[in-house]
Amino acid sequence: MHVQIVLFDGFDPLDAIAPFEVLHAGGTASGGAVSVELVSAEGPRDVVSGTGGLSLRTTGTLDPSCPGVVLVPGASGRVGDPADSADREDDDTQEDTIPVLLGRALETELPGLLKTAMEDTGITVATVCGGSLVLAMAGLLHRRHATTHHLGLDLLDATGVHAVRARVVDDGDLVTAAGVTSGLDLGLYLLEREAGPQIAHAVEELFAHERRGTTWRPRGLQPAAF
Repeated sequence: MHVQIVLFDGFDPLDAIAPFEVLHAGGTASGGAVSVELVSAEGPRDVVSGTGGLSLRTTGTLDPSCPGVVLVPGASGRVGDPADSADREDDDTQEDTIPVLLGRALETELPGLLKTAMEDTGITVATVCGGSLVLAMAGLLHRRHATTHHLGLDLLDATGVHAVRARVVDDGDLVTAAGVTSGLDLGLYLLEREAGPQIAHAVEELFAHERRGTTWRPRGLQPAAF
């Protein structure tokens, strides 16, 4: 399994680094069955995050035809009102809000590349936190089941997505995770799903992190009202 973690200007570092470390450790534990790299729509470059000017260097260009996983992090910045994001584009004091940062990502080649990836049956698209909002705002998640940070669930629902309040949501070739620290749980779940539970357990022990919550899937009995 090869995983491409896609960075864009204003990304949240923990959304990217948490799954990167988990998956990299999974590659070591599996003897190379898992590999991971940082990529961008533009190719190798220094990408500035939305947290204190911290930057990470991507080593490749997002390849939407490469089998495996494409993982999209969210943005890091001040919380703003998504409904007002268009108006705030012209307001310098609002340039670091999450809606504006996500909106700028939509103005790059990233949405087109993600659309191509989602149309490929050999690729699973995964997201952490606001990464699902990037897909949803690009019109790529209509009627799909997904989650995001709890503050963004209403926006996710407004785009025609079946928003689920869960730590990790597995909708087949779309796997989404909630708030920023859920990137650890997403990485471990992907390891379990693709490389097996023994690999995932070994990394879980190494990281001294026990996964939280049940991974939600659109199957099984429907729960009755409590």
